[in-house]
Amino acid sequence: MRALLLAAGIGSRLRPLTNTTPKCLVRVHDRPLLDYWLDLVFEGGIERALLNTHWLAEQVRAHVAQSRWRDRIDLVHEDELLGTGGTVLANRAWFGDQPFLVAHADNLTDFDVAGLLSAHRNRPDGCIMTMLAFRTDDPSSCGILELDDQHRVIAFHEKVKNPPGNLANGAVYVFDPAVITDIAALGKPIVDLSTEIIPNYLGRILCVETSGYHRDIGNPESLRRAHLEFNHEPRRGGDV
Repeated sequence: MRALLLAAGIGSRLRPLTNTTPKCLVRVHDRPLLDYWLDLVFEGGIERALLNTHWLAEQVRAHVAQSRWRDRIDLVHEDELLGTGGTVLANRAWFGDQPFLVAHADNLTDFDVAGLLSAHRNRPDGCIMTMLAFRTDDPSSCGILELDDQHRVIAFHEKVKNPPGNLANGAVYVFDPAVITDIAALGKPIVDLSTEIIPNYLGRILCVETSGYHRDIGNPESLRRAHLEFNHEPRRGGDV
């Protein structure tokens, strides 16, 4: 399986740090966020990864060139940000006709990649995608999920006050190729997955909750907490 790691974000909430450092290279425990992701996906069974670049792209290219995974990484530059769905659509030939993983690589996480892929292979009939979820300590800032008894997503509550619970969309997905066809049907190059695509699949999304660490490090307080909380020793096996 192949994976798209969405890494082109500007990281405006982390300024001034991201004025000179791409968000995907922000350090946690003196290690770039992107390195955690590369180890995670390749050790979890992903064959090849695609990274999109935009802001301070040369730094990202130089970093990847020094990575031990460099021979399994492809880079694609976006002069104009295409949105998460637009990036998927623009690179549809790279994915081929097989299921693929898409992840917002600006989150810090240690979920079980192999477990998520296995869950997708064994998903209930009719599900077109599998979504990682986590328990958040700030539900109003996340997309909160409601599930049925088969762990299928039946409702989204996107950044609302007093949402019904704290199970949040972790912005890691395994998509069937049909998702790209649906993105293309919108007929435009810039598409957002979370608002324009994923809500159309209610009842057809398998949700898998991680038992590991998961946090958006997109603002200074979240980054500070990640430094305090994250166990940066590699996790071995076990739960998603």
